[in-house]
Amino acid sequence: MYDEMIVTPMRQELTRLGIQETKTAAEVDAVLGEKKGTVLVVVNSVCGCAAGMARPGVAMALRHSVRPDKMITVFAGNDREATARAREYFVGYRPSSPSIALLRDGQVVKMLERWNIEGRGPEDIAAELTAAFDQYCAKATA
Repeated sequence: MYDEMIVTPMRQELTRLGIQETKTAAEVDAVLGEKKGTVLVVVNSVCGCAAGMARPGVAMALRHSVRPDKMITVFAGNDREATARAREYFVGYRPSSPSIALLRDGQVVKMLERWNIEGRGPEDIAAELTAAFDQYCAKATA
């Protein structure tokens, strides 16, 4: 488990954006277990690609006018129970830190795994997320 003095600022990068921190399996289930609407799940970590690409990319994407209904984060290597539970919802995907999943009605509709994040700029990640938001989170008009 990483020292909280190191991890706390990394957590705050996402919680300041309005992303709900989930530290237990029950907290994850309370959101993802509903299987209703859209949920962005950010699996945070202490690695450089989380700091330099994933978290900044998420921050840029959340400036977009279309956003998921709910947003949660778990911290790999620290909130092990919550992270393991979130990953159970990512059917068909291997554990990856960092990673960013968009679920709609309980199904993963977009997944950015570590290999999709490493070596890319935050702008690229934000563009990919906002395209997914437009496709899966936009409210249907009558």
